[in-house]
Amino acid sequence: MFLDNRQVAMDSLLEALADSLDYFQDNLERLRPSLRETLKPLYDERDAAMHELQALAKKHLRLLPRDADVERDDYMWLWSRLKSFVGNDSQVLIGELLEQERVLMQALATVHTHPLPDAIEPLIERCWKNCRALIRELYRIQKQRR
Repeated sequence: MFLDNRQVAMDSLLEALADSLDYFQDNLERLRPSLRETLKPLYDERDAAMHELQALAKKHLRLLPRDADVERDDYMWLWSRLKSFVGNDSQVLIGELLEQERVLMQALATVHTHPLPDAIEPLIERCWKNCRALIRELYRIQKQRR
């Protein structure tokens, strides 16, 4: 089955949400406890929104969930760990988390260019605000570490 542009945009958004959550979970132990406590509620909120969005996308857009790209996740984790050997591990990780947020913001912007069912629109706005909050927090943390 071929997807229309709106379904492709939503699928890309769901993938970006899942990737950001996976990356955070995979690197949780690399964060100092105080950073973990600061970021975890934002990622928990994202996780809940993603699951809700998956259900709404299935119902309103007839979009079925896909499996994660495990090889890409493994590559991203390995690349981040290698960069940590030559730089500050926390700074590398924060930079990688910010990159995840940039990808997510692009996916959100693309979804905003398509007409969405009324049930999905408020959730997309919630995801946008969550992403902005995470970006602000990550930049604040990054600034403190310099």
